[in-house]
Amino acid sequence: MSTAQKQKTTPAAPVIIASSVDEGYPTTMAPFGNALVALAEERPEIVGMSADLAKYTDIHIFAQAFPDRFYQMGMSEQLMATAAGGLSKEGFIPFATTYATFAARRCYDFVSQAVAEQDANVKLIGGLPGLTTGYGPSHQSTDDLAIFRAMPNLTVIDPCDAHEIEQLVPAIANYNGPVYTRILRGAVARVLDEYDYRFELGKAALLRGGNDVLVIATGFMTMRALDAAKDLQKDGIDVAVLHVPTIKPLDEATIAREAAKSGRLVVVAENHTVVGGLGEAVAGCLMRADVSCSMRQIGLPDKFLDAGTLSVLQDRYGISRQAVGNQIRGWL
Repeated sequence: MSTAQKQKTTPAAPVIIASSVDEGYPTTMAPFGNALVALAEERPEIVGMSADLAKYTDIHIFAQAFPDRFYQMGMSEQLMATAAGGLSKEGFIPFATTYATFAARRCYDFVSQAVAEQDANVKLIGGLPGLTTGYGPSHQSTDDLAIFRAMPNLTVIDPCDAHEIEQLVPAIANYNGPVYTRILRGAVARVLDEYDYRFELGKAALLRGGNDVLVIATGFMTMRALDAAKDLQKDGIDVAVLHVPTIKPLDEATIAREAAKSGRLVVVAENHTVVGGLGEAVAGCLMRADVSCSMRQIGLPDKFLDAGTLSVLQDRYGISRQAVGNQIRGWL
């Protein structure tokens, strides 16, 4: 990794394209775009697509490297999804990018008909997941996991950091089937390196043990859970963190095994509405496994969220580092 890619401070970014990085973390610039370029150098069947948002999903790096393999589809996610399905039938592996909320809301039926129902080998990439923009409800993708979890054949992923994004790009390219994955863009934190973590499709990973609380987290909320665990340790509260990057198919065996350990509060943390995301997926998993435990949920409220700066909004809606720690303290 070059010095330009990894840095100790997070540069300022416009609210529309900022990633959610707390101070103190090293960052990598555009991990998705750079990983895709590296993979495409070896895989000529990979093509890139954008619905007029190449710069804001980091696929502009791919477009610069492979202009003959990049398709700018204009402001039409519906057209992009349909064309991606067609390209896959010709042996290509399309990586189709837009904002997560546009992917889920604007072209659900087109993804369903042209991609998922056909079991097409399309990789749909959603930027600005959850509350990672302050531009208000039109751009805040608070319900995409719920929407896409309900779609048959579709694998759904919510990565934590740059380290994981770099690993999942080749992993989903090697998987023959439709995938939806959230991404963080711009300067993205590196969190999981120190835990010797390796992304594996469909698998959860216990990053740290703990006897008092088990936090089951996905996306950048795993970073927040790890930070909160360090803070709570100072108060004598021992917190385990189970990272669940693949929302569908869910690693039910690992989740049920960890949740079944007695004496721990189970908390599910996600950068998504409390309706239909990881929290309810975990609850369903534990019901099917006949696991009884005390369970709480950290997530975004079932409402359209305010516009504003990310630090203010994430604290207001309970997904900042301090808010996560305070909620867990209050439940014990």
